[in-house]
Amino acid sequence: MYENLLNAVTKLGTPKVLLVGDFMLDVYVYGDAERISPEAPVPVLKVTRTDYSCGGAGLVAANLCALGAVPLCVGIIGDDANGKKLKDLLAKMGADVSGLMTVTDRPTTTKQRLIGLAQHRHQQQLFRMDNESTEPLTEGQYGRLAKIFETRIKRADNICLQDYNKGVLADLFCKKVIKLAAKAHKRVLVDPSPISDYSKYAGASLITPNRYETRMGVGFEIKTIDDAARAAREFVRKLKLEAIVITLDKEGAYLRSPGFDEQIPTRPRNVYDVTGAGDTVLATLALTLAAGCDFKTAVQLSNIAGGIEVEKFGSATVSRDEIITEIVYLNRSGEGKVRSVDSLLAELAWRRKRNHKIVFTNGCFDVIHRGHIEYLKFCKERGDVVVVGLNSDSSVRAIKGPDRPIHSQVDRAAVLAALESVDYIAIFGESTPINLIKKVRPDVLVKGQDWEKKGVVGAEFVESYGGRVALAPLVKGKSSTLIIEKIKSQAAKTKSGK
Repeated sequence: MYENLLNAVTKLGTPKVLLVGDFMLDVYVYGDAERISPEAPVPVLKVTRTDYSCGGAGLVAANLCALGAVPLCVGIIGDDANGKKLKDLLAKMGADVSGLMTVTDRPTTTKQRLIGLAQHRHQQQLFRMDNESTEPLTEGQYGRLAKIFETRIKRADNICLQDYNKGVLADLFCKKVIKLAAKAHKRVLVDPSPISDYSKYAGASLITPNRYETRMGVGFEIKTIDDAARAAREFVRKLKLEAIVITLDKEGAYLRSPGFDEQIPTRPRNVYDVTGAGDTVLATLALTLAAGCDFKTAVQLSNIAGGIEVEKFGSATVSRDEIITEIVYLNRSGEGKVRSVDSLLAELAWRRKRNHKIVFTNGCFDVIHRGHIEYLKFCKERGDVVVVGLNSDSSVRAIKGPDRPIHSQVDRAAVLAALESVDYIAIFGESTPINLIKKVRPDVLVKGQDWEKKGVVGAEFVESYGGRVALAPLVKGKSSTLIIEKIKSQAAKTKSGK
């Protein structure tokens, strides 16, 4: 799978995707929420910045651009400042916005979110304000959109419909678009709105409902993979689809297509924000299928893209480079926790891109005891990723004497790898870990409190770039040396017959 996915990503090209749907502007107003208003029990937001991004079908277009495709946008915007802002954003990304029709009888659909920053850094959405009209367009407006669509269909490799139920993809217009696409032998991909009647999507090539949208369409809950399989069969039969992809959040997606009918799993994620995940999935499917990928490969790549997106805040895009990095990471994950330095550094670079805090500690860890367990737990509480620098057998002998270590470096690494609090282990042969510390560049360097007076190796280096040193409390009476001496004492008593 690894080589197939990498090969697919490197051959995506620059297909053109005709994108029809509800184009929106997302506005994020950030500020520090430092106090409660004396006028009412609500936070007071001191605004620090305002960001603008593309939403709805606009986010699909933005993702297509980020992934290297060229979206041909067909939809409406209002004759207002937000419409101009949205159009400018898309044009700067490389989208063809000549098919965005300006209307005077409705506003550009805009979602404004107020984002509080607790302690100046933790983002939390406080409130959302929507400015929109969900009424159908006029007959004349639908006619103009249809002509815009027809003039662009020959240039497109495939067609995307992103339906947020804001009036553009009303029943008759949606059916007409699908009919025109079929006549032109173009594949149509649909991200449906959560409605109970999906008949307007009949004849599309593929639809991508999530759990909730699927339940709305089939009338039963999607709690299990069997439920998803049943819903997929029903949709394909009723709507005469070529394929269906039911997105199942942490369980990946269920794909039913010619020759394939099963779940495609995904890697568990630390979900930060689900905004735009469906838009990212649709964009990735459109790009990969237009580039000639089979359905399974397309869904595998869209799973990866959607997973990357939910680890970001707000209406975010995903690039090919990020997908490639993730594929490489997934392959490296099979190596286990014990890594060569090169492999470790590559993975830590991937982690840092996701703002993971790196914690480093080192030691011999010869005879694991309760003190070690508490110590490593302390390390894990200081960040997201714990890297253990493990002394090699030769370096342990140099430090502890010719009778140590009791266990080989392979055995010691295996025991550490079994601990939940340890993420990676790198074996080093020098007398100190300073060279490894300089390569890892941890955010937090941890040693036991007994090193406070002796001086922590690497402390000055870590603090030079803003990292910090944390001293872990010791568990009284617990050390490998004491345990080994006790065992030797007991053995001597047994031998002497005492």
